[in-house]
Amino acid sequence: MAAQKINEAHEHIAKAEKCLKTSLTKWKPDYDSAASEYAKAAVCFKNAKQYEQAKDAYLKEAEYHTENKTAIEQAGMMMKEQKKMPEAIQYIEKACMMYMENGTPDTAAMALDRAGKLIEPINLEKAVDLYQKAAGVFENEDRLRQAVELLGKASRLLVRLKRLDEAAVALQKEKNMYKEIENFPMCFKKTTAQVLIHLHRGDYVAADKCVRESYSLPGYSGSEDCVAMETLLQGYDEQDEDQVYRVCNSPLLKYMDNDVSTADPGSASHMTSVFQCVLLRDFRCG
Repeated sequence: MAAQKINEAHEHIAKAEKCLKTSLTKWKPDYDSAASEYAKAAVCFKNAKQYEQAKDAYLKEAEYHTENKTAIEQAGMMMKEQKKMPEAIQYIEKACMMYMENGTPDTAAMALDRAGKLIEPINLEKAVDLYQKAAGVFENEDRLRQAVELLGKASRLLVRLKRLDEAAVALQKEKNMYKEIENFPMCFKKTTAQVLIHLHRGDYVAADKCVRESYSLPGYSGSEDCVAMETLLQGYDEQDEDQVYRVCNSPLLKYMDNDVSTADPGSASHMTSVFQCVLLRDFRCG
């Protein structure tokens, strides 16, 4: 089966090369037909699991059919099949730039999101960059629901990377977006995440400010989230380890990832357990 597909691929390449030739009766190369044949060759190579040759065929398709930006992205996917993730991301990012230039930003943002998912298991820093870029594209298109979801992915990875100053900024941006689309329960959750991050940074003032600013959100004052954060801040300020422990082990915080995250729980950062340990350690060392 594989050998047959490889032979078919080479037949399509031969046809493509013929389309590119000129003669006394054919003055111009037939680029469209050549691109079509290279596309067929790429599929044949892909089905035969000859991913390097499939990548080359997709790049040839893109070269002769400049309107088809997906061929570049497909070349990236062939690199992914070979576990060559940096090269895969490079091609996908190139395709995204072409999508943007072609006036299809939504397609670009979705491709950046896919690229982020591909690279996340091996390079968190690059995944953050890709998610933030995708969020920026959606934000520019006033698609805030899509933008805020991607910002959330970036925020969680920033926490895992211990880039907490950046995580705090990203969370504030998330909260602002949720406020703009009037998803106030998610604003409450983001306030909780902000408080945990600021306390981990040792910045009680910033944590307290987040709660105070959230009093203006409809329904926040007196809510379960609000009471928990007020109790946590009081315990932290008074060095009451038992009080902090009770709040950190409450269902609200213990399962916060499942509440806040729109991602697969298996990929979440388990923010609460991390900060719980840090807060209690701070007391014992303080």
